[in-house]
Amino acid sequence: MLGWALTFLVIALIAALFGFGGIAGASAGIAQILFVVFLVLFVVSMIARAVRGKSVS
Repeated sequence: MLGWALTFLVIALIAALFGFGGIAGASAGIAQILFVVFLVLFVVSMIARAVRGKSVS
């Protein structure tokens, strides 16, 4: 998930560099949504692991 977010961020940066504002805005929005989803799933995963009592190593 984080890889996809970084991919869309790179696409947005390249599109902005070449002047494609619509594509850059859309890619940046998708990257932002994917990053938030990644963070939420990561936090839920860490909480579930802590509740089950397994160490994070």
